[in-house]
Amino acid sequence: MKNIIPILGAATLFMASCQGGTAKKTQSKIDSTIVTNAAATSNSVQCYQYIKNRDTAILSLKTADNKVTGTLGYNLYEKDKNAGTVAGIVKGDTIIANYTFQSEGKTSIREVAFLKKDDQLAEGFGDVQEVKGETKFKDLSKLKFDGSMTFDKIDCK
Repeated sequence: MKNIIPILGAATLFMASCQGGTAKKTQSKIDSTIVTNAAATSNSVQCYQYIKNRDTAILSLKTADNKVTGTLGYNLYEKDKNAGTVAGIVKGDTIIANYTFQSEGKTSIREVAFLKKDDQLAEGFGDVQEVKGETKFKDLSKLKFDGSMTFDKIDCK
């Protein structure tokens, strides 16, 4: 991406010598396209929210290449509220991450999975086991994304 900018600059100078005033408009369009594409591909933050009856959850994700980081918080009715960070990877349309959170004064790590479909993320559920103090899925290929907990995309605050 960085190599394209000098090339575009040289091309602009060439066009300016041939087209006069038209080159300024062309360069402006090129510049805005570069800025828009760069913002969309690097470190974009997306936010999602789950609301059902008295249960709520909010998820904020920052994606760079195939890595994802962010925050996740659950406020489920008559259960302990927990909030923490997520860090993991994106495989196609699936996010697999470790959720590190505080609940009842204790730090825990639980593997989470989300399946992206349009502007929604469906949380995946499956059999789990404890591995070195962390809760992990037994078999990622057997996860169920049944829509029982679907996060809708929202504007980040």
